[in-house]
Amino acid sequence: MKLPRFSESLNNKVIVITGAGGVLCSTIAKGLALTGAKVMLLNRTYEKVLKIEKEICKDGGIAKAYACDVLNKDCLKAVHEQIKSEFGLCDILINGAGGNNSDAITDMEFYTEDQEGKSFFDLTEDGMNQVFGLNFMGTFLPCQEFVQDMIGNKDSSIINIASMSGYRSLTKVPAYSAAKAAIINFTEWLATHFSKVGIRANAIAPGFFIASQNERLLKNEDGSLTERGNKIIKNTPAQRFGESKELLGTIIFLASSEASGFINGVVIPIDGGFNAYSGV
Repeated sequence: MKLPRFSESLNNKVIVITGAGGVLCSTIAKGLALTGAKVMLLNRTYEKVLKIEKEICKDGGIAKAYACDVLNKDCLKAVHEQIKSEFGLCDILINGAGGNNSDAITDMEFYTEDQEGKSFFDLTEDGMNQVFGLNFMGTFLPCQEFVQDMIGNKDSSIINIASMSGYRSLTKVPAYSAAKAAIINFTEWLATHFSKVGIRANAIAPGFFIASQNERLLKNEDGSLTERGNKIIKNTPAQRFGESKELLGTIIFLASSEASGFINGVVIPIDGGFNAYSGV
């Protein structure tokens, strides 16, 4: 019996990562580059991924930064053509683009008639559409563009980034929770739809990691935890927030067909036990 070699199986694979300028996906990109993969860094803000490209290449890896709006089909197509010309077809797509918007976040967890601040009735249509669009359509459209490369390639796969909020609706963030629930369902749909042409689709569901889109909800300006941050720690058996490097093992496992070739349509929580804990 030959044991699977997770990282070695990704050598020379072309991996496209959207939202690669974020805290979590930039760590994922750097880790995947260490496997010998060619890492394509897509982000709306080019300067963020250019910095990551330089760091990866300085350490001997292969990476290329691209400015790309995942909600713009023409932009996605243009970047796709550049990648094919410079590096070849996409083997693995990691959909990491996402985020939140203050116009889609309530100030209070529970509605009361005498509450102050932004209530459910103050959330804006534009804010809700922006959050749902970025998190769901920002996964759907890259799939439409890059999955074309994968047809008939048994080593190809899609990895989506879901969230604990997709399993358990979180207070204050209705659009984000709804969009991430949609990502979980869409992952299962993709896994089924493309199963006859050798493409797997799976996802990870991170628990609570400090990132730009949630930092103001979890930490005060002085670095102490907010009331919400303390609630999360209390309900996470690991008693801490996750570190971005703790996503890498699962990502590499799901990306490697040698390691996970019979795994399709699953969503793996990486949450310190949050989803398993009932609070009692």
